[in-house]
Amino acid sequence: MPDSALRHASPAVRLLCALVLTTLVGCAATPLPALKPPVPQAWRNAPTATAPSPAQPDLRNWWQAFNDPALDALVQRALEHNLDVKAASERLLAARTLYRHSNDPYLPSLRFDTNQVIQPDASASYFIVGFDALWEMPLFGALKSTQRLAAGNLDAARANLQGTYVTLVAEVARCWVSLRTAQQQAKLLAGVRDANQEKLHLLQLRAGLKLVAPTEVASAKAELANAEMALTEPQRAINANAQQLAVLLGQSEPDPAWLEGGAQPQLGDWQMTHAPADLLRTRPEIAAAEAEVLRAAGEAGISRADVYPHIGLGSSLDWSVNLLTERRLIRSGDSIFSAGPVIDMPLFDWGMRMAKARAQKHGLKAAVYAYRQAVLQGVAETETAMGDLEQTHVRETWAQQAAQALGENVSALGKRRSLGLASTLELQDATIAQDNAQLALVSARAEHDLAYVSLYKALGGAPQPPVNVAADYKALGERKETK
Repeated sequence: MPDSALRHASPAVRLLCALVLTTLVGCAATPLPALKPPVPQAWRNAPTATAPSPAQPDLRNWWQAFNDPALDALVQRALEHNLDVKAASERLLAARTLYRHSNDPYLPSLRFDTNQVIQPDASASYFIVGFDALWEMPLFGALKSTQRLAAGNLDAARANLQGTYVTLVAEVARCWVSLRTAQQQAKLLAGVRDANQEKLHLLQLRAGLKLVAPTEVASAKAELANAEMALTEPQRAINANAQQLAVLLGQSEPDPAWLEGGAQPQLGDWQMTHAPADLLRTRPEIAAAEAEVLRAAGEAGISRADVYPHIGLGSSLDWSVNLLTERRLIRSGDSIFSAGPVIDMPLFDWGMRMAKARAQKHGLKAAVYAYRQAVLQGVAETETAMGDLEQTHVRETWAQQAAQALGENVSALGKRRSLGLASTLELQDATIAQDNAQLALVSARAEHDLAYVSLYKALGGAPQPPVNVAADYKALGERKETK
């Protein structure tokens, strides 16, 4: 505005211009803090690849490495029917709806209202009809901060849904592995019990012939009792994991087919040739912490903007009608129109607003520290899971060799017994040892499988949710923030 025009302007306009000129320096939103994620340069427990492959590990369909069609079907059913997924999807849809309207508070608004006014002497009654229009200018970074807050809420809802996917897939795989493992253990423990029964019978016959001491019979009875007791543990695991699978799939009862038994899932020759490197983008806990930083930045910016005056433009148009004396509802001269600047300036509560702005600034710093802690936790869990996967693989290899050796021993003793060179009692002892070795192999295989599940849970491996929010960012303009 030229100086001459400004001198002849009304006092309200001059005041508005003075406020704008003196305070617009602080209009820009506060820059986002640097997150500086503490990611290691290299994974300490990364597998050594003999032939490096450029392909990344399959984070979206990692459970298919078990080559178990039943597990694949369970994961698909869980993704479709799990109630936690449905709830998280609804929360994401709610956040999307609010995100698309985050600019609305700073758009021009129009309000229609009516009122009744009675004069003090009760001689007249007026009915007032009017329109009020207001446009608050998003100064001092208020618009950008509001968008950040809405974007943080949206990103947090997305991270929550993705985290629900990750947990669900990992829990389905864990329960299925544990269920099939328990069923294999129950089968092997039943064989150990039967072998102990046969051993006790043979010892009792020898004791009747005074060929063995009564202490050996007593020891055989104790071994049989321990074998019967051991059978209760896999049965408990079968019931617990079957029921948990039902909950994960959104049903009240397990499928009867789950309880019929089946082969234990195993990775076979699968191995990770190299460690994934994009943990910051795949782990939901890190994404949620990053969203909290964005939310905190938005809240801090809004509190900072509240310290300054709220400036806008407003107008109103009202009609008044005397319902008792006027025959015409609307006459010329009965309307009032006004327009001009609207200023809301903090005075006596300015100290409280300043305190809130400072508090939100500290909250933003806390969110940044929480983000870095989430990254450290993710790195630690991934390192631990990679180390566990390697060690459990070695353990399974040695357990398999031990079981194979004891199986060969049973076969050799069977041949010697057929030739009369070994006793039935020796064969029973060898059979029990072989069954125990098979139990150790089943346990080692389960540990290896569960370490694989834990690794991909730490990496944030799961299918991407079907809800796409790319259109949301386009609705308010492409979001480009410096992280």
